[in-house]
Order: sequence, then structure tokens, then C-alpha cells
Amino acid sequence: MITIKHLRGEEWLVLIDSKRRSEHRVRVTDGDLRHLAEGHSAEELLTQSFDFLLEREPNTSILSSFDLPVIGRYFPEYEREIRKRLGVSRQG
Repeated sequence: MITIKHLRGEEWLVLIDSKRRSEHRVRVTDGDLRHLAEGHSAEELLTQSFDFLLEREPNTSILSSFDLPVIGRYFPEYEREIRKRLGVSRQG
């Protein structure tokens, strides 16, 4: 289960309850939202992003603190897949 909490400004806390619980601090900028999830909230973007990550690795392997675009460095298909999941056609 994924729980998302807004901390302040661009900072978010993502809690994952799995076999082992994990916490992740993620920075999501307005630019990230426009680029990846136009018309969607940061919560929606984070939920889809963590679903994407959890399909590829255990929660304990996900970085504990990162800027959202970092995902694309590890998984080149991330931006295309997130836009598809959110129904965003803009290619940025």
C-alpha cells in the first residue's frame, strides 16, 4: 500500500507498506507536473510513479530521497510509460 503526504513546498513523503515498510522523500516541481502529468495532481503522479517503480524493484531498493525525474535515469521508459498511464499525450 502506498501513502502519500505533502510535507512542504515541492517535498513529498511516500510511505510503502510491504513486507518491509519504507519511506521516501521525493521532490516534485511544477515543471515536473507540466512535463509528465499535465492536468493531474502531484499525488496522482507520485502514485503512478511508485506503482511503476514497484513493478520493477522492491520498495527497499527505491532511493530514500530523490527528485522525481531521477527515475528516468534508471528506467529510460519512465516518462513515456507515466504519460501513457495518466493519459497525457504531450511529449514535452
